Amino acid sequence: MKKITAILSALVLSSAVASSELDTLIDTSTAIVDQIDRGIKLVGAASEYAPVGTALSNGALSGSAHISSEQLQAYNAALSGMSTYQPYGDVKQVLEDRASQELNLMNNAVETFTTAVTEMVQVVEVAERAENAVSPQEEEQVQTFVAENQDALTITQDEVETYNQSIDDIETHANNASAFIAVASNEQAVDFLQQGAENNNANAEEANLNYSSANQWVSMKWSGTNHATAVYVNGNDNFGLDLYATQAEILVAGQESEFYLTGPTAQGYNCFMYGDCE
Repeated sequence: MKKITAILSALVLSSAVASSELDTLIDTSTAIVDQIDRGIKLVGAASEYAPVGTALSNGALSGSAHISSEQLQAYNAALSGMSTYQPYGDVKQVLEDRASQELNLMNNAVETFTTAVTEMVQVVEVAERAENAVSPQEEEQVQTFVAENQDALTITQDEVETYNQSIDDIETHANNASAFIAVASNEQAVDFLQQGAENNNANAEEANLNYSSANQWVSMKWSGTNHATAVYVNGNDNFGLDLYATQAEILVAGQESEFYLTGPTAQGYNCFMYGDCE
């Protein structure tokens, strides 16, 4: 009986690490343990009452201790699932998930930016009219246009603040996403961060993942420890990650983007607003 008790104790699994594979194994193994526990009680009772001729059951009690085919299949499937279980988490997946979150945040900020630009788009018309006025008569037309539409043409401080904040948010989330995607795509960098999780006896999913523009790295750090594992993205390590571009390079890429080419400053006010494109 002591041997059986030891086996049952070994089957009772617990872990602080959240994992669907581990949770499934806990659930399916515990279900079978419960049935075995019930069976041992039944056998123990039979060993006690049968020799003295007392305490008859209804004849169906043993069936309640049976292990069903469904329980057996679920447990064996859980064992198979554990073959790919990663107790320290999956750094690559964590990076990709965070990158996806950052891209969603960036897209939200782009929508805010687009709305802000649309609300201020009249300034494009004002600039075009002013720049194209080469004679006193044309200057008078600009003056009249401004005077008659000053309220509609005025830009508010709230609109400017929304525009400015959206630009900041876009740059922040774009940089975060780009850094995480680049590191996730670099096998050596992923292995290095994965080893960091193992060295800290921690799960990657519980790490504080951060891109730092000041330090120019992507780092993973766990609460309760001062240790962090970081991958440089400026070429200062052996992983070949040199991601930084000059402002000029970034602006050239932006100028060639569909977002820019379909915008009001590239198309012109009338083309953008009314489809009056020459």
